[in-house]
Amino acid sequence: MNHHADLHTHTKASDGTCDPAENVRLAKEAGLTAVAITDHDTVAGVPAALEAGAELGLEVIPGVEVSSVGRGQDIHVLGYFVPYEDAAFQERLVGLRETRHERNQLLIARLQELGIPITLENVYRRKQGTTDKNIGRPHIAEELMELGVVASINEAFEKYLGKEGAAYVNPPRISPQEAITLIKEAGGAAVLAHPGLYDADDLVQELIAFGLDGIEVNHPDNDAEQRARYTAWANKHGLVMTGGSDFHGWRGEEPFHAMLGTHTAPMEAVERLRQVAAKRKGK
Repeated sequence: MNHHADLHTHTKASDGTCDPAENVRLAKEAGLTAVAITDHDTVAGVPAALEAGAELGLEVIPGVEVSSVGRGQDIHVLGYFVPYEDAAFQERLVGLRETRHERNQLLIARLQELGIPITLENVYRRKQGTTDKNIGRPHIAEELMELGVVASINEAFEKYLGKEGAAYVNPPRISPQEAITLIKEAGGAAVLAHPGLYDADDLVQELIAFGLDGIEVNHPDNDAEQRARYTAWANKHGLVMTGGSDFHGWRGEEPFHAMLGTHTAPMEAVERLRQVAAKRKGK
């Protein structure tokens, strides 16, 4: 048995393409001991994943990936062992999703200004059955592919949707510090997601000093040099070193970002996160 966990996966509850139970099945097939469901600003996929985990004998860790903005770019903070059934916590996440909807409106308007015949209605229709406005940039990228504007998700982000893209927008959001506080006050453990994407090591160190519980060292977008640097920082500051594939399901025949189970953390990391959260909840 591979006593590891994939601590970063997405489902149809946000911008993934798989049902929560499918993520659990893939984790079981990969020989993992546990999998975290960390959808963007929602815990809606957690109950179904927990049910599937109970059936398959695999631990499911209730999680969330909270969206924030720091230094003019998206910064994501992962929360683990969060109170997914708590109404007050769910209400805080609703507000974050409303901001995401506002961002989508601004982004679509910018694309239209660039002469691209895209509408938010068609993007939302692509994700049938959604009621919580939890549409992400990958859905917009898929619509750009459907329109023939780009040939791939990566091209869509490089040309239009990424932080250097022609249509990139970022409405006011909570700060990374506020995201960390939100997770900790709810009784969860707060971990900085994919720090290698930010190109802002001083910000990463600032958030460590603010009170992160952990840092995502093993992620497909962190290169070897970055992983070594984050490992050193984690050891220095006593942070939990986590890992996850950031699996979003399938884009065509390819997994996005990486296949579930290819980037993981040992169960010792899971136990440390569990202890941090339990202490916060007074258990």
